Amino acid sequence: MKMQNAIETKLSEAFNASILQVENESHKHSVPPNSETHFKVTMVSPTFAGQMKVKRHQAIYQLLSEELEMAGGVHALALHLYSPEEWDASGQVAPSSPNCMGGSKADS
Repeated sequence: MKMQNAIETKLSEAFNASILQVENESHKHSVPPNSETHFKVTMVSPTFAGQMKVKRHQAIYQLLSEELEMAGGVHALALHLYSPEEWDASGQVAPSSPNCMGGSKADS
């Protein structure tokens, strides 16, 4: 199973999300073509109501621990996690990801 599909499946099964967007942003980084190492997750769930952001992130990291720990797995995970009320207040737009400013280890 592709990494993006695995992430989407786990998140959709674990959270009652009204919005779930998993974007592969690997192409913005110094990685080989077709890599699945850098992801942006935007999720809106009533589960997050009253929860501190750190607790939300910890829940995602725990759920995706296999994908984060495996060799060649997820290297970067941008999380934008909202309760329905927070999503409405945000204008229903997650922040854009910045372009990669780093280089490859192979760069001189």
